[in-house]
Amino acid sequence: MTAKEQRLIYLDYHATTPCDRRVAQKVLWAMTDGFGNASSTDHAIGDAAEDAAKEAKGHIADLVGAAPRDIIFTSGSTESINLAIQGTIQHLENKGIHPHIALSAVEHKAVLDTCLALEEQGRVKLSILPVDAQARIDLAQLEQGCASGIHLLCVMAANNEVGTIYPIDKIAHVAQTYGVPFLCDASQAIGKVPIHFQDWGITMLSLSAHKFYGPQGVGALVVKRGHPLEPLLYGGGHQRGLRSGTLNLPGIVGLGEACRLRALEMEEDERAIGEKRDRLQKLLTEKIPGLVVNGDQENRLAGNLHISIPGIPNGAVIARVRHQLAISTGSACSSGVETASHVLKAMALGEEVIEGALRIGLGKYTTDGEIEDAAELIGNTVSQIRALL
Repeated sequence: MTAKEQRLIYLDYHATTPCDRRVAQKVLWAMTDGFGNASSTDHAIGDAAEDAAKEAKGHIADLVGAAPRDIIFTSGSTESINLAIQGTIQHLENKGIHPHIALSAVEHKAVLDTCLALEEQGRVKLSILPVDAQARIDLAQLEQGCASGIHLLCVMAANNEVGTIYPIDKIAHVAQTYGVPFLCDASQAIGKVPIHFQDWGITMLSLSAHKFYGPQGVGALVVKRGHPLEPLLYGGGHQRGLRSGTLNLPGIVGLGEACRLRALEMEEDERAIGEKRDRLQKLLTEKIPGLVVNGDQENRLAGNLHISIPGIPNGAVIARVRHQLAISTGSACSSGVETASHVLKAMALGEEVIEGALRIGLGKYTTDGEIEDAAELIGNTVSQIRALL
């Protein structure tokens, strides 16, 4: 393959996914022909925009097993999570309660940092639920936490680094048993594994369109009817006063269409993605002696392959492949200083395993040829680095 023929192989689907072209066509319609303000109900153009937003709500509700009335549109999971956590805490504070939050040690930074900021402000008490070496949660320990009298439980549906899938139905049942509101960050799980919001008894659920082939910058918070929240934003009182601001109609239409397509195609797509992931794992294991696969291999996202190459710094691999292959280290970056992943540290993995960690994310557009090329590129790169060392 010549330099001119080389094309970047994209295997960072946990960070973001390409927008499905069918979704993009809907977004284009909402930006041009369907450009109305969904709150402008004095004319037909506004009515059409409102109808489009209602249709999108229906598609979201169908995918996650909720009622359309439960859905609040946001800019994405980070905003949804902040509204869920801060809105719940503010309501409790207004009632004179000092809230106690329990969350898993491997939550996304949007959950973790929000809770830590509230703790630093002296507004909440935090309990961190530990995980094992596969990032799994001990349900008995989680139940003990709920029984102790917490006011909010936060557990993700699937981990954004190692791909571990959590038994959300069982967790929701435990939370319900003790009357604990349960926030599930489902950003990585929506459109990949089945979610049943109402049937499982989830209180709040966050999602982002760009994790399942929709546009960036739009998402939703699904809220169980009757759960009290205080708004973060004040203004025109849109969306039952919980999230003021003109609706992002192009984004919302794209989110709805992405949900509609996932409901139709998820099962078959994820089966094919899982087969490609297993093929890539086999090839890399054969090519790289000492390769470690992280996470729960029996319960992980079909597109997740989180590996470590002990003794080979992940940054050295990324630096050599970044113009040919898009993968990530999974590390968090704070104040310009790269630090070890809080997820891998919570799993108590060895220092060399953490330093050699690489997150590979496959999606529905990943081809068999890309799997072969990626395996060869990573294998050759590791061999070159080992020769230098």
